[in-house]
Amino acid sequence: MPFSFEISRGDLTGARRGRLTTPHGAIETPVFMPVGTQATVKSLRNEALEELGARIILGNTYHLYLRPGHELIRKLGGLHQFMSWNRAILTDSGGYQVFSLSELRKITDEGVRFRSHLDGSEHLLTPERAAEIQLALGSDIAMVLDECIETPAPRDKAEAAVKRTAAWAKRAREYFLQQAQRNGDLPQWQFGIVQGATFADLRRDSAKQLIEISFPGYAVGGLAVGEPHDITCEITAEVTALLPKHKPRYLMGVGRPEQIADYVALGIDMMDCVLPTRAARHACLYTSEGKVLIKNARYAQDQRPVDPACSCSVCQRYTRAYLRHLFAAGELTAAILATHHNIHFYLDLMRQIREAIEFGNLAKFSSEVQARYAAGPA
Repeated sequence: MPFSFEISRGDLTGARRGRLTTPHGAIETPVFMPVGTQATVKSLRNEALEELGARIILGNTYHLYLRPGHELIRKLGGLHQFMSWNRAILTDSGGYQVFSLSELRKITDEGVRFRSHLDGSEHLLTPERAAEIQLALGSDIAMVLDECIETPAPRDKAEAAVKRTAAWAKRAREYFLQQAQRNGDLPQWQFGIVQGATFADLRRDSAKQLIEISFPGYAVGGLAVGEPHDITCEITAEVTALLPKHKPRYLMGVGRPEQIADYVALGIDMMDCVLPTRAARHACLYTSEGKVLIKNARYAQDQRPVDPACSCSVCQRYTRAYLRHLFAAGELTAAILATHHNIHFYLDLMRQIREAIEFGNLAKFSSEVQARYAAGPA
C-alpha cells in the first residue's frame, strides 16, 4: 500500500512535524486542507490551487452523492479524474450535512433516512453506504459515518451518540475490510471519528472504542461548533492524549488563523475549514496583521497590497483600493482574488507553523500571531 505516516520532529508543546504519504503524493504535516465541497474549491481553478501549493483538499460525500452521483463519478474514472486533480483528496462521510438537515432526516441505529435538499427525494445513508460511496469516489482518505449532535448537548444525548458512533464505525470498518479482501488492497485509508460533545469522559470512552476497532487514522469531530475556544482545546487534548502516537490526527472544521497553532500544539496533524473561502466571498481578508474588511471606506484610496508581507500573486499585483472597487461593483473577480489570497495565507501559515516546530519555537510563534490579531490591521 502506498500509504504511510511518519513523524520527523516533535516540539515541547506536543506539536508534531511529519509526512503523510498517499497514492496521490506526500503531504507535509501539520496541514490545512482547503474545502472543495462539490469537487471544487469555490472561486479557484485547480491550477491556482497547485500554484498555491495545496497538496490535499476536502470533498463532500453528501453533495457528490446527490449531484452528480457517485456512480457517475466512478464511471468517469473517480473523483481525481473527474475534477482533474492529481493530488490527494479527503472525503467526509456526509454525516455533518445530513444531521444539519434537522427538518428532513430521521436517525435510527440502521442509519440516517433523509430527504434531499435538492428535490426532496428520500435516501438512506448507512455506515456501509457511506463507505461504499467514498470507495466509488476514490478519495485517498475516507471518513466513517458518525452521529453529529448540537453543542451544548444534554449528557444522555451525547452518550447515545457515542454508542451509535462506535457501532457505526465498527460496521463501516467491517464493510471496508470485506471490500479489501474481495478486491485486494484498496487505495484508500479510512479514518474513525471521535465524538462525545464537551464531556471529557465520553470523549475518552469514544476514543478507546475507536482505537479498539483499529483505524489507520483518527479524527476529532463535533467541536468548534459554538463552544468557547478553550473548551475546544481542552476536549481535543483529552482525545489526543489517548490516540496512537504513530497515526495521523485530524481535527474537523477548524479554525481561525490565531487558533490554528493551539490545535497543532495539542498534537493535531490535519485540519480543514470553510472559513478562508467563505470569508473571502464576504470581503474578509486574512493578513499577517489581522483581518481586513476590504469593503470599508477607509480602503477606497489605499494603494498598498492587501498584506505587504504576503508573497501571493494577488498581493504582488493588486491594491486594496482595487479589491474594494471589485467588491463594491459586484464583480466575480473580487471573490476569485480574495479567495486566492486567503488560501495562500492559510497554507503559508501552516508552512510557518511547520518551520516553528522544526526550530522548537511554536509557542513563541503562536503568541505573536495572537497578539497581532488582537491588535488588528493598520
